[in-house]
Amino acid sequence: MAVGALLASVAGCAQPQPAVPFPTPAPPVVELPLGLDTTVDRVIDGDTLIVAGGHHIRLIGVDTPETRDPRRPVQCFGREASAFLTDLLPKGTGIRLVGDVEARDIYDRTLAYAYRLPDGLFVNADLLRQGFARILTIPPNVAHADEFVVLGQQAREAGRGLWTACGPDA
Repeated sequence: MAVGALLASVAGCAQPQPAVPFPTPAPPVVELPLGLDTTVDRVIDGDTLIVAGGHHIRLIGVDTPETRDPRRPVQCFGREASAFLTDLLPKGTGIRLVGDVEARDIYDRTLAYAYRLPDGLFVNADLLRQGFARILTIPPNVAHADEFVVLGQQAREAGRGLWTACGPDA
């Protein structure tokens, strides 16, 4: 009875408390390498984009099927690779560009690894992981070559993306 009386007296004195929402967990902290932060203007194809200021960026270490070469038809899975990159990096998306040894290719495009902000998605790696690109290692730009070999091999073995759509020798 004493417990019941105690609860009754406490309940009578209790003031309504405002609802306290559960705190939203902070997103994980993503440690990105140093680089240049910019925004995407548009995607050209699966491995090339234009960023703020009109700068053309060629993603290092990956090669997606061609969609823009006027000398040949659109390659198998080219449209899909372009659409995938467009979905990953729509206009206005913040990205961090990180260089390697060489800054430009023979077409005067900036060579870079791209990380989507703020989640830190490594775009070059994701293209390989999802099967939208093949590995393209051109020394001396080899900072992620070993990682890319593993990701490309895993995608191929799993039959992801172009590895199924275009055959095992894609």
